[in-house]
Amino acid sequence: MGRQDLADALDDELGKRLLPPTAVRALGRWLAGSGAQYVTGAGGHAVEYVPAQWSGIEPWPVELPEWPRTGTARISRDQVAASTRGAAERSQWSEALVASYVWGQGRTGYGPHRLKEILAEPTVDDALAAAGATLRAEGAVAAYHGLRGAVKGLGPAFFTKFLYFLDQRRVLDHGCSLNLTADAPAAPRALILDQRVARVMRAHAAWVGADMGLATASDVAAWIWSDSGWTSHRYGVYLGWIHSATGQLAAAGIGWPGSRPDVLELALFDGVWNPAS
Repeated sequence: MGRQDLADALDDELGKRLLPPTAVRALGRWLAGSGAQYVTGAGGHAVEYVPAQWSGIEPWPVELPEWPRTGTARISRDQVAASTRGAAERSQWSEALVASYVWGQGRTGYGPHRLKEILAEPTVDDALAAAGATLRAEGAVAAYHGLRGAVKGLGPAFFTKFLYFLDQRRVLDHGCSLNLTADAPAAPRALILDQRVARVMRAHAAWVGADMGLATASDVAAWIWSDSGWTSHRYGVYLGWIHSATGQLAAAGIGWPGSRPDVLELALFDGVWNPAS
Protein backbone atom coordinates (compact mmCIF):
# COMPACT_ATOMS: atom_id res chain seq x y z
CA MET A 1 0.00 0.00 0.00
CA GLY A 2 1.48 3.32 -1.09
CA ARG A 3 1.64 6.46 1.02
CA GLN A 4 -1.41 8.01 -0.68
CA ASP A 5 -3.40 4.82 -0.05
CA LEU A 6 -2.39 4.97 3.60
CA ALA A 7 -3.39 8.63 3.75
CA ASP A 8 -6.79 7.85 2.22
CA ALA A 9 -7.34 5.02 4.69
CA LEU A 10 -6.42 7.28 7.58
CA ASP A 11 -8.75 10.04 6.35
CA ASP A 12 -11.58 7.52 6.09
CA GLU A 13 -11.00 6.27 9.63
CA LEU A 14 -10.63 9.80 10.96
CA GLY A 15 -14.11 10.53 9.64
CA LYS A 16 -15.46 7.65 11.68
CA ARG A 17 -13.51 8.36 14.83
CA LEU A 18 -14.25 11.89 15.86
CA LEU A 19 -13.55 13.00 19.41
CA PRO A 20 -12.64 10.36 21.99
CA PRO A 21 -14.40 10.48 25.40
CA THR A 22 -11.39 12.19 26.98
CA ALA A 23 -11.70 15.03 24.47
CA VAL A 24 -15.44 15.41 25.01
CA ARG A 25 -14.88 15.66 28.76
CA ALA A 26 -12.04 18.18 28.38
CA LEU A 27 -14.05 20.34 26.01
CA GLY A 28 -17.08 20.15 28.31
CA ARG A 29 -14.99 21.34 31.27
CA TRP A 30 -13.62 24.20 29.18
CA LEU A 31 -17.10 25.29 28.07
CA ALA A 32 -18.30 25.24 31.66
CA GLY A 33 -15.25 27.20 32.82
CA SER A 34 -12.99 29.59 30.91
CA GLY A 35 -14.83 28.93 27.64
CA ALA A 36 -18.27 29.82 29.02
CA GLN A 37 -18.20 33.14 27.15
CA TYR A 38 -18.31 31.17 23.90
CA VAL A 39 -21.41 29.12 24.67
CA THR A 40 -23.33 31.08 22.02
CA GLY A 41 -20.45 31.39 19.57
CA ALA A 42 -16.83 32.48 19.13
CA GLY A 43 -17.65 36.08 18.17
CA GLY A 44 -16.36 37.53 21.44
CA HIS A 45 -12.91 36.01 20.97
CA ALA A 46 -10.63 39.07 20.84
CA VAL A 47 -6.92 39.68 20.32
CA GLU A 48 -4.68 42.61 21.16
CA TYR A 49 -2.78 44.59 18.56
CA VAL A 50 -0.80 47.83 18.47
CA PRO A 51 -2.44 50.29 16.02
CA ALA A 52 0.74 52.37 15.64
CA GLN A 53 2.61 49.34 14.25
CA TRP A 54 0.27 49.29 11.26
CA SER A 55 0.99 52.85 10.14
CA GLY A 56 1.02 53.09 6.37
CA ILE A 57 -1.27 50.15 5.72
CA GLU A 58 -3.89 51.11 3.14
CA PRO A 59 -6.81 50.74 2.85
CA TRP A 60 -7.32 50.86 6.62
CA PRO A 61 -10.70 49.56 7.90
CA VAL A 62 -12.84 52.35 9.33
CA GLU A 63 -13.90 50.10 12.23
CA LEU A 64 -10.35 49.80 13.57
CA PRO A 65 -8.70 52.49 15.75
CA GLU A 66 -6.53 54.92 13.82
CA TRP A 67 -2.76 54.39 13.68
CA PRO A 68 -1.68 57.34 15.89
CA ARG A 69 -3.33 55.71 18.88
CA THR A 70 -0.71 54.70 21.41
CA GLY A 71 -0.72 51.49 23.39
CA THR A 72 -2.79 48.47 22.48
CA ALA A 73 -6.31 47.92 21.20
CA ARG A 74 -8.50 44.84 21.11
CA ILE A 75 -10.50 43.50 18.21
CA SER A 76 -12.98 40.62 18.36
CA ARG A 77 -14.16 38.14 15.76
CA ASP A 78 -17.53 39.90 15.70
CA GLN A 79 -15.84 43.23 14.97
CA VAL A 80 -13.75 41.74 12.16
CA ALA A 81 -16.87 40.08 10.71
CA ALA A 82 -18.68 43.43 10.74
CA SER A 83 -15.69 45.16 9.13
CA THR A 84 -15.46 42.45 6.49
CA ARG A 85 -19.15 42.79 5.78
CA GLY A 86 -18.88 46.53 5.25
CA ALA A 87 -15.79 46.25 3.06
CA ALA A 88 -17.32 43.51 0.91
CA GLU A 89 -20.48 45.56 0.39
CA ARG A 90 -18.26 48.33 -1.01
CA SER A 91 -16.19 45.82 -3.00
CA GLN A 92 -13.13 46.89 -0.99
CA TRP A 93 -11.55 43.47 -0.91
CA SER A 94 -8.10 44.53 0.27
CA GLU A 95 -9.71 46.35 3.19
CA ALA A 96 -11.53 43.14 4.11
CA LEU A 97 -8.21 41.31 4.08
CA VAL A 98 -6.57 43.95 6.29
CA ALA A 99 -9.12 43.50 9.06
CA SER A 100 -8.70 39.72 9.17
CA TYR A 101 -4.91 39.97 8.84
CA VAL A 102 -4.56 42.40 11.74
CA TRP A 103 -6.74 40.14 13.89
CA GLY A 104 -4.71 37.10 12.90
CA GLN A 105 -1.33 38.70 13.59
CA GLY A 106 -2.24 40.41 16.85
CA ARG A 107 0.88 41.91 18.38
CA THR A 108 3.33 40.08 16.09
CA GLY A 109 5.86 42.67 14.97
CA TYR A 110 6.56 41.40 11.45
CA GLY A 111 2.88 41.33 10.45
CA PRO A 112 2.68 44.87 9.00
CA HIS A 113 5.72 44.36 6.76
CA ARG A 114 4.32 41.13 5.35
CA LEU A 115 0.91 42.67 4.80
CA LYS A 116 2.39 45.61 2.87
CA GLU A 117 4.09 43.16 0.53
CA ILE A 118 0.86 41.21 0.02
CA LEU A 119 -1.19 44.35 -0.67
CA ALA A 120 1.41 45.45 -3.24
CA GLU A 121 0.81 42.30 -5.31
CA PRO A 122 -1.08 43.17 -8.51
CA THR A 123 -3.28 40.08 -8.24
CA VAL A 124 -4.58 40.65 -4.72
CA ASP A 125 -7.89 42.46 -5.35
CA ASP A 126 -8.96 40.24 -8.22
CA ALA A 127 -8.04 37.09 -6.30
CA LEU A 128 -9.96 38.15 -3.20
CA ALA A 129 -12.99 39.23 -5.24
CA ALA A 130 -12.98 35.91 -7.09
CA ALA A 131 -12.76 34.06 -3.77
CA GLY A 132 -15.79 35.95 -2.50
CA ALA A 133 -17.80 35.03 -5.58
CA THR A 134 -16.69 31.40 -5.41
CA LEU A 135 -17.51 31.19 -1.71
CA ARG A 136 -21.07 32.29 -2.41
CA ALA A 137 -21.55 30.06 -5.45
CA GLU A 138 -19.56 26.93 -4.68
CA GLY A 139 -18.58 26.94 -1.01
CA ALA A 140 -15.51 27.14 1.16
CA VAL A 141 -13.40 24.37 -0.36
CA ALA A 142 -13.73 25.78 -3.88
CA ALA A 143 -12.87 29.27 -2.60
CA TYR A 144 -9.83 27.83 -0.81
CA HIS A 145 -8.73 26.12 -4.03
CA GLY A 146 -8.95 29.41 -5.90
CA LEU A 147 -6.88 31.34 -3.35
CA ARG A 148 -4.17 28.73 -2.86
CA GLY A 149 -1.07 30.18 -4.52
CA ALA A 150 -3.03 33.05 -6.08
CA VAL A 151 -1.31 35.87 -4.15
CA LYS A 152 2.38 35.78 -3.30
CA GLY A 153 2.90 35.79 0.46
CA LEU A 154 -0.73 35.03 1.32
CA GLY A 155 -0.78 31.49 2.64
CA PRO A 156 -3.63 29.31 3.92
CA ALA A 157 -3.15 30.23 7.58
CA PHE A 158 -4.22 33.78 6.71
CA PHE A 159 -6.48 33.43 3.71
CA THR A 160 -8.62 30.93 5.65
CA LYS A 161 -9.14 33.72 8.18
CA PHE A 162 -10.31 35.95 5.32
CA LEU A 163 -12.68 33.20 4.11
CA TYR A 164 -13.95 32.56 7.62
CA PHE A 165 -14.85 36.20 8.24
CA LEU A 166 -16.31 36.54 4.76
CA ASP A 167 -18.52 33.54 5.49
CA GLN A 168 -19.56 35.10 8.81
CA ARG A 169 -20.79 38.01 6.74
CA ARG A 170 -23.17 35.60 4.96
CA VAL A 171 -24.43 34.40 8.33
CA LEU A 172 -25.15 38.00 9.33
CA ASP A 173 -26.81 38.80 6.01
CA HIS A 174 -29.14 35.83 5.88
CA GLY A 175 -29.50 34.82 9.50
CA CYS A 176 -28.09 31.41 8.64
CA SER A 177 -27.37 28.94 11.38
CA LEU A 178 -26.26 25.35 11.23
CA ASN A 179 -28.07 22.78 13.33
CA LEU A 180 -25.48 20.06 13.27
CA THR A 181 -27.65 17.75 15.37
CA ALA A 182 -30.05 17.58 12.43
CA ASP A 183 -29.28 17.78 8.71
CA ALA A 184 -25.69 18.77 7.98
CA PRO A 185 -25.15 21.23 5.11
CA ALA A 186 -23.78 19.94 1.83
CA ALA A 187 -21.06 22.61 1.88
CA PRO A 188 -19.61 23.27 5.38
CA ARG A 189 -18.96 26.87 6.29
CA ALA A 190 -15.42 28.22 6.10
CA LEU A 191 -13.22 27.86 9.17
CA ILE A 192 -9.69 28.91 10.09
CA LEU A 193 -6.91 26.37 9.55
CA ASP A 194 -3.48 27.33 10.83
CA GLN A 195 -0.38 25.62 12.18
CA ARG A 196 -1.64 25.20 15.74
CA VAL A 197 -4.89 23.59 14.67
CA ALA A 198 -3.12 21.41 12.09
CA ARG A 199 -0.81 20.07 14.80
CA VAL A 200 -3.80 18.99 16.89
CA MET A 201 -5.23 17.22 13.85
CA ARG A 202 -1.84 15.61 13.20
CA ALA A 203 -1.58 14.24 16.72
CA HIS A 204 -5.13 12.89 16.60
CA ALA A 205 -4.58 11.33 13.18
CA ALA A 206 -1.36 9.68 14.39
CA TRP A 207 -3.21 8.17 17.36
CA VAL A 208 -6.08 6.96 15.17
CA GLY A 209 -3.67 5.48 12.66
CA ALA A 210 -1.67 3.65 15.31
CA ASP A 211 -4.84 2.31 16.92
CA MET A 212 -6.07 0.93 13.60
CA GLY A 213 -2.69 -0.72 13.01
CA LEU A 214 -1.71 1.51 10.10
CA ALA A 215 1.91 1.19 9.10
CA THR A 216 3.99 4.33 9.70
CA ALA A 217 0.94 6.12 11.11
CA SER A 218 2.91 9.02 12.56
CA ASP A 219 4.77 9.61 9.29
CA VAL A 220 1.57 9.60 7.26
CA ALA A 221 -0.13 11.93 9.75
CA ALA A 222 2.84 14.31 9.58
CA TRP A 223 2.65 14.30 5.79
CA ILE A 224 -1.05 15.06 5.45
CA TRP A 225 -1.27 17.41 8.44
CA SER A 226 1.88 19.42 7.81
CA ASP A 227 2.50 22.87 9.27
CA SER A 228 1.46 24.74 6.11
CA GLY A 229 0.64 24.46 2.42
CA TRP A 230 -2.45 22.29 2.84
CA THR A 231 -4.25 21.21 -0.31
CA SER A 232 -7.90 22.02 -0.91
CA HIS A 233 -8.63 18.33 -0.33
CA ARG A 234 -7.01 18.59 3.11
CA TYR A 235 -9.08 21.69 3.87
CA GLY A 236 -12.21 19.77 2.92
CA VAL A 237 -11.24 16.89 5.21
CA TYR A 238 -10.67 19.39 8.01
CA LEU A 239 -14.02 21.13 7.52
CA GLY A 240 -15.87 17.83 7.38
CA TRP A 241 -14.22 16.59 10.56
CA ILE A 242 -14.78 19.83 12.52
CA HIS A 243 -18.44 20.04 11.53
CA SER A 244 -19.05 16.37 12.35
CA ALA A 245 -17.22 16.66 15.67
CA THR A 246 -19.30 19.73 16.50
CA GLY A 247 -22.41 17.63 15.94
CA GLN A 248 -20.97 14.98 18.27
CA LEU A 249 -20.40 17.58 20.97
CA ALA A 250 -23.87 19.06 20.52
CA ALA A 251 -25.37 15.63 21.13
CA ALA A 252 -23.17 14.92 24.18
CA GLY A 253 -25.30 16.87 26.66
CA ILE A 254 -22.57 19.34 27.61
CA GLY A 255 -24.29 22.45 26.27
CA TRP A 256 -22.08 22.73 23.21
CA PRO A 257 -23.36 25.21 20.58
CA GLY A 258 -24.16 22.89 17.70
CA SER A 259 -24.57 25.69 15.19
CA ARG A 260 -21.07 27.11 15.72
CA PRO A 261 -18.20 24.87 14.59
CA ASP A 262 -15.86 27.85 15.03
CA VAL A 263 -16.07 27.32 18.80
CA LEU A 264 -14.39 23.93 18.37
CA GLU A 265 -11.79 25.48 16.06
CA LEU A 266 -11.06 28.06 18.76
CA ALA A 267 -10.80 25.37 21.45
CA LEU A 268 -8.34 23.37 19.33
CA PHE A 269 -6.28 26.50 18.69
CA ASP A 270 -6.17 27.19 22.45
CA GLY A 271 -4.97 23.64 23.16
CA VAL A 272 -8.01 22.68 25.24
CA TRP A 273 -7.56 19.10 24.07
CA ASN A 274 -4.12 17.60 23.48
CA PRO A 275 -4.37 14.24 21.63
CA ALA A 276 -0.69 13.60 22.27
CA SER A 277 -1.04 13.59 26.06
